[in-house]
Amino acid sequence: MAEITALGIDGAWLYQSDVHGDSRGYFTEWFKSELVKNVIGREFKIAQANISNSKRGVVRGIHFSITKEGQAKWVTCISGKIIDFVVDIRPNSPTFKKWVSTELYEGSGRSIFISEGLGHAFIAMEDESRISYLLSSPYSLKEELAINPKDPEIAIKWPFEEIHLSPKDQSAPYLNDLLNTLKQSPNTGGN
Repeated sequence: MAEITALGIDGAWLYQSDVHGDSRGYFTEWFKSELVKNVIGREFKIAQANISNSKRGVVRGIHFSITKEGQAKWVTCISGKIIDFVVDIRPNSPTFKKWVSTELYEGSGRSIFISEGLGHAFIAMEDESRISYLLSSPYSLKEELAINPKDPEIAIKWPFEEIHLSPKDQSAPYLNDLLNTLKQSPNTGGN
């Protein structure tokens, strides 16, 4: 039976579904809205679905959205293997700047639910690691922000010495600098 358990940061959850396998392959129910509603106590309405494909050592993140309605994510690995990171970037949270990691891989039956206001990143452990994301709000270029994944105060322990970042993530500010910028920006209302 599928279950959802808290991951140690308020708003981050691990979903573990049953995996039914035989000589043909496997089958799993990787998302069930009714279970999310019953366990987490909220609806997760899907506004957009994405798939990414990454080579070994690629890091994507730390990303989050400042859309008015916020953006929650449901993340699963459909091929290959990743380590997924949820980062608490909420200054008033007791777990501010803390992170939790979870290994996700094809056929594991695992998915991660990430509430609005949390940062998200992952590293591909194998070539051809494909991730499927369900998002509660559509992507908005101007409201999608990045935190440098090498921020020393967050101090994520990446499993490889050499990681591969996009130019956006490589040049992203550290969390404190970004929060100070957001406080001063009239477009974000100080959030």
